[in-house]
Parts: sequence; structure tokens; C-alpha cells
Amino acid sequence: MTPIRIGLLGIGTVGGGTWDVLTRNREEITRRVGRPLVITRVADLNTELATSVTGGQADVTNDAYSVTRDPDVDIVIELIGGYGIARDLVLDAIANGKHVVTANKALLATHGNEIFAAAQEQGVVVAYEAAVGGGIPIIKALREGLVANRIEWIAGIINGTTNFILSEMRDRGVDFQVALDDAQARGYAEADPTFDIEGIDAAHKITLMAAMAFGVPVSLDDCYVEGITKIEQTDIRYAERLGYRLKLMGLTRRRDEGIELRVHPCLVPGSRLIANVEGVMNAVLVEADAVGQTLYYGAGAGSQPTASAVIADLVDVARLITADPGHRVPHLGFQPDRMGDTPILPMDDVQSGYYLRLRLADRPGVLADVTRILADEEVSIDAALQQEPGEAEDQADFVVLTHITTERAVQSAIQRISQLESCEAPVVMLRVERLG
Repeated sequence: MTPIRIGLLGIGTVGGGTWDVLTRNREEITRRVGRPLVITRVADLNTELATSVTGGQADVTNDAYSVTRDPDVDIVIELIGGYGIARDLVLDAIANGKHVVTANKALLATHGNEIFAAAQEQGVVVAYEAAVGGGIPIIKALREGLVANRIEWIAGIINGTTNFILSEMRDRGVDFQVALDDAQARGYAEADPTFDIEGIDAAHKITLMAAMAFGVPVSLDDCYVEGITKIEQTDIRYAERLGYRLKLMGLTRRRDEGIELRVHPCLVPGSRLIANVEGVMNAVLVEADAVGQTLYYGAGAGSQPTASAVIADLVDVARLITADPGHRVPHLGFQPDRMGDTPILPMDDVQSGYYLRLRLADRPGVLADVTRILADEEVSIDAALQQEPGEAEDQADFVVLTHITTERAVQSAIQRISQLESCEAPVVMLRVERLG
């Protein structure tokens, strides 16, 4: 049997895991594909490391372009990361007729439209299961498993670092910085955790899922992004008292006016399965018209789980390598000439429930002023919680959960409440997603 020859760009954590899993399970994978999958070329700046990992079983080079242009390479795996040199190498591989497998969500969220168009023109495949959710097969579910459905919305815990931090804040009662330090000490957070804690990583992933769910171009610039750096222990405790868990969620929803696309912390009912996803685990909840809700749960990162998804893509590409390009699964699940132009809604038009924490002077008539403003803005109260003031205090917390309303209405109400003489501190606002 003629093997499928693979060029691997980057043999760090995921690249090393890919080599290990492919080597360890070679016989099983060959039985599934019908042909051996063999990594014949490896490109990495650290050639000594690459040689050590491969044990001399692959040609090692520090020139990645020699791999993307090698006529004996059938598939290129890009595991370099980022969207500078990685973009150039992926486009070069495509231009040279190579199929591409990548785990690079930042690359595809930023340059996916360009890359998919180039691949379509060249008749090659770009596979990216590992780019979203690590080992969770959510890409295959959206592109193939749910193809009979009209997808209504997706809500995902899709960043393990932030989920670990929020879990630690809840379980141990520590503040954000303490939980972040712990995440870094355990290797769950980078030395510079900005992409994770500011929601950027999650934005890359939900942007790709929105494109597959609704058949629209990848639109990262239109995604609203808010991280977890301002989350306070106080709000985690109030959320618990009200029956909710605080999670960083990636959300996208189809509406008549357009598509919601956003990443932010939000309250989720504690009774929902996804609210009980803790630590570094990921989960994606999909609502579709025929099947209803489906939940996908598993390790969202790590050497072996991500390698599992990379190799699943390799197997798919190997099975399709001789297929007519017109009969392959489209890159975003919809035929390229049938992609829609539904707009991404601005955040002001998003509809959600809201959590408001108000620090108010403890005197008669104050709550009446607040409820009057909410009524003026057509914001309806669903539940409320008042914290009694301490012995020496003359102010108290008043927590409100609203029914579903627009972001515009809530922001207007917050602006007016903040101008009240009785408002003693900035209003804390978090969104509530009941996922019903």
C-alpha cells in the first residue's frame, strides 16, 4: 500500500503529541484508512528537538518552505501557531497543491476567508477540527452530523484557562489574580495570558462556529469580546445565591434581524449541564430545530487530545484525497457559492437577561427611583436580592435579574441609575443566558 506522506510544521506540544499518537496507533489508523499515514518531513527551528522526538524516522529541517514545496509531500500539518508566517506557509502549501490540516484558530478566524477561497480554487482540503475545542469533535458535528438541521444558537465554554480560573474563584473563594497565578503555576495559563483572559481565544473559536452554523463568512472583527479580568468574588457569590454559575461563554444566535456573535462572562442556571463544566474542560451546547439540544464535552486543549483531532483530520483527508473536489464536505459546511450575507448584529441590538448589582444608599425611596428608571426603559425585573447593610454602613447592595431585553435598554438604564445621588458605586452588569 502506498503511504500518505505528511509534512509536519512545528513539533512542539501538539506536534509532539501528533507524532506520538500517530506512531502509537499506526496499525489501527492504517486499518481505518486503508493506507499508512507517515510523517516523512518535519520542519522546526529547533532541529535538535525535532530529531529527538522523531528518533531519526523523518527528515528534519529548519526550512518550512522546503516542506510546503516538496513534491513528495501529500498533506501539510501546520502547528506553528499565530497568523504571520503560518498564513504564508499555509497559502504556499495550498498553492503547491497540498492538503492542509491545522489547529490554528487564530489563523482561520483572521484569514479563513482568504485561505478557504485559495483552497477551493486549488481543489485541496483545509481541515481544522483541532482549532476549536481540542479533542471535542464539534467541527464535524456542525459540518456533517447536524447537516439536516437549522441551527438556532450555539453556546460554548471554549477556553479552559478562563473556566479553570472561574472554577477556582467559586470553589476556593479566591480573587481573580490568585486564581490566575494558580493557573500559571499549573501550566494552564501562559506567562502572558491576555489571549485567554480577555476572551480573544474564545472569540476565534465562536467566530468559526458561527460561520459553520449559519453559512456566513468568518467575521472576527464583528465579534463582541469581553474577558473575565473584572469579575469580582462578590458577584460569583450573589450568582450562586440566585441559582446561577458564572462562566465565560462564546455565544452566537440566529435572529430575524441578523446574527448575534459575542464572548463575555455570563450567568448560567446551575441546573444546566453546561453550568457544571468545571476546571479546564470545554463544552459546546447547540440548539437545532430537528434534534433539539446537543452537548459536546471534553478536553479543550493538551498534547494528546488536540493530536487526536489533528489525526482525525488526517484520516478524513486521506479518505477524500482521490475524491472529486465538488463532492467533498465544504470548508464551512455550506457550498461556497451559497454562503449568506446575514449581518452580524451590533451589541446594542443583542437580547439577553441581565444581572445588575447596585450599591445604593440605605434610605427611603431609593429602590423606587431605581425601579422607576427600569420601568421607563422597559426593563422588567425577574428576581431581586437585597443585602442588608452592616452595623456601621449606610449603604447596601441591591441585585436585580431582568427578563430578556435589549443591551441598549439596559445600558440606558445603567447610565440613568449611575446619575442618582443615592448610587454609591459604579453599577456592575453581567449578562444572563438561561439557554432554554
